[in-house]
Amino acid sequence: MTVLVITGTGTEVGKTVATAAVAAAAVAAGRSVAVLKPAQTGLLPGERGDADEVARLAGAVTAVELARYPEPLAPATAARRAGLAPVRPEQMAEAAGKLATEHDLVLVEGAGGLLVRFADEGGTLADAARLLGAPVLVVASAGLGTLNTTELTARELRSQRLDLLGVVVGSWPNDPDLASRCNLADLPRVAGAPLLGALPEGSGRLTPAAFRATAASRLAPRLGGTWDARSFTAAAQRP
Repeated sequence: MTVLVITGTGTEVGKTVATAAVAAAAVAAGRSVAVLKPAQTGLLPGERGDADEVARLAGAVTAVELARYPEPLAPATAARRAGLAPVRPEQMAEAAGKLATEHDLVLVEGAGGLLVRFADEGGTLADAARLLGAPVLVVASAGLGTLNTTELTARELRSQRLDLLGVVVGSWPNDPDLASRCNLADLPRVAGAPLLGALPEGSGRLTPAAFRATAASRLAPRLGGTWDARSFTAAAQRP
C-alpha cells in the first residue's frame, strides 16, 4: 500500500488525528511518509492546517496542501465564494502520485465526508481514490448515529467499486456510553470491513512525543500497529 485515502463519515469525527496516528506508526516503522490535504477550508494563510497538524503529531512527515480557502465551508462552496480555483480529482491524483515516487506511504486526507464536492460541477474524494486505485480508510464517530453514516459511506464506496480498507473510531470516549460500546461490535458488520483502531478522546492534545509513543498501540496490524479489535471490543462490553 503506497497511497491510502482517508475520509470521514462527516466533520469533526477525528479524521486528522487518525491520519496522524497512521503516519506516526509508519514513521516509527522506518517508512517515509507524506500527507496530502487537497483543500483546507476555514483558515487564513499562515495558520496551521490539518496537514501541518499531522506533521506536528507524527514527526518526520512531508506535509502538502494544494489549496486553501478562508471560510469553513465545503471546498466547492468555499472556492466559489473566495473567487479561487477549485481543486479537481485529477490534481489530487497527480499530486499524490508524485509524492508516492518519493515516499513509502502517502496519506490523502479528505474534507468532511466521502462525497463532499471539491468543485461546483462535481469531483469528490471518491473520484480521486478511483484515479489513484487506492484503498479508502473510513474514520467514524463512536456514538449514536454512527452506524447509519458508516453504512452509507461503505455502501457508496462499494457502489463505486472502491476498496474499503476498514474503519477507525476517531475519538473513543473516556467514559463510553452504551451506544458507543455496542457500536464497536456493530460497526464492522454495517461496514462489511474490519475495525482497525480506536483513538482515545483527547489524543490530539497529547504532546507529540506521547502521541508517537502510543499511536501504534491504537491501530491494528493492517495499519502498522498492535491494537486488537476483538480484545478491545470484549473489554468495552464488560460492566
